[in-house]
Formats: sequence, structure tokens, C-alpha cells
Amino acid sequence: MSAYRDGDKVVVLLPSRLSKAEEEQWVATLLERLAERERRRRPSDDDLFARALELSRRHLDARAVPMSVRWVDNQNARWGSCTPDDGTIRLSTRLRGMPSWVLDYVLVHELAHLLIPGHGPDFWDLVGNYPKAERARGYLEGVAATAHLPLALEDDADELEPARRSVAG
Repeated sequence: MSAYRDGDKVVVLLPSRLSKAEEEQWVATLLERLAERERRRRPSDDDLFARALELSRRHLDARAVPMSVRWVDNQNARWGSCTPDDGTIRLSTRLRGMPSWVLDYVLVHELAHLLIPGHGPDFWDLVGNYPKAERARGYLEGVAATAHLPLALEDDADELEPARRSVAG
């Protein structure tokens, strides 16, 4: 038994031996599971906001509190951006479907900008509180290299950590 999307349609596969009642029950269950999978893969703006607050609590002592966190589709050279003055965080829709630990890294990166606007050592110390920071950076660098995009999360030349700057350029 399974359910999946095929364009605008949802396809549900069930054995023919089920009764009408069992079929209805399984269709409802499978549709619920499909919806949950899709929510995890494509969190809403509200989900992003809640996720950002939880990441701030876990990795930044709850000091970074955004006013809003939302998806945007106009960031082709950035994974995310932050405006510390008004507390807004924007994430590129290109992150949708990437592993959750990569999305979390970008959120932690942008949350850290609410506390420290630049990319100095104090900033990188904050970002380093996220345990998969290096792994996620490597993942994003691989995606960027494959797509011939800039390697950095942002366009700033100082984006790369000082230790990586000599290696990365």
C-alpha cells in the first residue's frame, strides 16, 4: 500500500481484496502520511518560524528571536539572508527538499546574524554551536559547485571562514 503524487494527482495503491470500509480507512491513512511527508520536505513559513525559534533555543541560548522567517524565490545566489534591523530572515526556495540538517544550518547561520551582523570570529563561534555546521557547509558547497553557483551562503567576500578563505580563494 502506498500513495504518491503524479503531477496534480495523488495515486493510491491498495490491494483489491480490501473491503470498501478498509479501503476508505487506508486511503485516509495514506493521504495523511503523504501530507506529513510533504510538510516535512516543504515546511511552511509558520513551520520555518517555529523551527528557527527551536534552533535558537537549542544552539544560541534563545538569544536570537526573529520577527519573521519565510521562503523567497528571488535568491538565486544566496541560500538565505537576514536583516538584523527588523529581524527578518529569508530562505531561498532552493533549500526545499534538502536534508533537514542543511536547512537547520542555514537557519542557525541567519539567526546568528540577528546577534552579530558580520562574519568575524565571534559570528563563526555562534554558528559552530550547531553540531552539523561543517557537514552542512560541505553539502551546500557541493550543491553550489555542481550548479556553478557562488560557494558562499551570501555574496559577501568575507562569508568564508578565515580558516577556509585561503583554501577557497
